[in-house]
Amino acid sequence: MERKTNVTAQDGKQDLVITREFDLPLEVLFQAYVEPDIVEQWVGAKVLKLESKKYGNYLLEVSDAQGNTIFQAHGVIHEFTPNRKIIRTFEMTTMSLGVQLEIYEFEKLTETTSKLTMHVIYESVEQRDELFKLQFVKGINNAHNRLQKFAGKTS
Repeated sequence: MERKTNVTAQDGKQDLVITREFDLPLEVLFQAYVEPDIVEQWVGAKVLKLESKKYGNYLLEVSDAQGNTIFQAHGVIHEFTPNRKIIRTFEMTTMSLGVQLEIYEFEKLTETTSKLTMHVIYESVEQRDELFKLQFVKGINNAHNRLQKFAGKTS
C-alpha cells in the first residue's frame, strides 16, 4: 500500500505535526534517522557530522556540481531514546528561517510497520508559514517515500 505523509498546521499557530506510517519495522525506521549512510540516501544531503546521542551535533550539506554549498543545516540532539524518541534543534544556515525544535516519536504498529510523529515548533507563525511557500509538504512526502525505499532495502 502506498503511504502518504500527513501535515497538520493550524492557522495562527507556530507549530505543525507531521505523521507517516511506514512499511518498515520500528528498528529499521529509527536507524534511518541515526545512521549516516542511510540518512544520506533518503535526505539527499552529505552527512558531514551525525552524533546520534544526547547532546550530539549534526551537520548536513548539499553542494552543486562546482562544489559550492547550496544548502546546509545543523543542530543539537537534546534527547535520544533508541527506537522511541529524538528531540533536536534544526537550523538552515543557508536560509533565514530561524531555529526550529523538532520532536520525533517512533511507534511500533506491527512487527513490519511503524509510525513516525514529528512535532515541529518554529520561533514564529511567520517562520512556519514561510516554510510552506517552499513546497514543504511535497518535499517531506518525497523524502519519506525515499526513506521507505532505501530503508526497506536494508531490512
